[in-house]
Amino acid sequence: MSQLNQRPSVATLIKEYVLITLGLTMYALGWAMFLTPNGMIGGGVTGFAAILQYATNGAIPISITYFVLNIILLIIGTKILGTGFGAKTIFAIFMTSIMLAVTQEFIPVDFVDEFSQDSKIVCTVLGGIMAGVGIGLSMSQGGSTGGTDIIALVWCKFKPASPGRVILIIDIMIILSSLLLPSYDRSGALLPYPEKVAIVVYGLMQVTVCGYAIDLYISGSKQSVQAFIFTKKVDEMADAIAFDMKRGVTVLPAKGWYSKEDKQVIMVVTRKTDLNLLLRYVKSIDPDAFLSVSSVMGVYGQGFDTIKLKTKK
Repeated sequence: MSQLNQRPSVATLIKEYVLITLGLTMYALGWAMFLTPNGMIGGGVTGFAAILQYATNGAIPISITYFVLNIILLIIGTKILGTGFGAKTIFAIFMTSIMLAVTQEFIPVDFVDEFSQDSKIVCTVLGGIMAGVGIGLSMSQGGSTGGTDIIALVWCKFKPASPGRVILIIDIMIILSSLLLPSYDRSGALLPYPEKVAIVVYGLMQVTVCGYAIDLYISGSKQSVQAFIFTKKVDEMADAIAFDMKRGVTVLPAKGWYSKEDKQVIMVVTRKTDLNLLLRYVKSIDPDAFLSVSSVMGVYGQGFDTIKLKTKK
């Protein structure tokens, strides 16, 4: 067996929370830097909270609405998705609520005004990208920024679907609801209806970019690789990968044509995110091992994706 043990669970847990923190920080900054200063709206609980803030001329801050609604959704999500998800999301909701309330204080006013003077399309795209990558990073670690992310994860638990697409549908409904409420800009002036329609268009653009960024990030983190390992320590290497790393291993018969010797080749299919760990195992057992690693288009079966076929009625 390999002497290299799996990373301690505490270290793994710390890593997950650090990445969740990074994701929700990007999410909050996307709103604070590009969207809220321009009076822009978006999807999710944050988008609805922004609509409510604009409608009350700032009397109800985004952070308050975000926190209250997420606590309600959190209770539902915890019961369906488990306490592990709930613990991480509680952390994310509290941290994001605080950041939405204080982030603007840490961003220089000149910086915000500089972007506000530029095209609103630029701010919409940049804000959508930052929010989408932040959500994707948080979801990839089992957490969430809350709101429609929880709804999407619950939906995908019972019916396979793209998380970004589910979030997109809900977000569109939230954005269109802004037409039913008044909106005030930072100076306190009531926005005319044509400008509200333009903001709705920008909002739809924002959630489209955000949803695409989520899918792009999550699909990238789920990419798989196929590795062929040529080593003289086949048994030790295969046992380490199968029992220590907990990954499937297939040993294939082979023959070296130059040496005319019968050999064995180890084949492993794993997530791309686990590739560095696999290389550590290989190097610790046989530094002279030869590897061939390639990306695969799709992997279906136990531990990977499920084959989805539509039956004809």
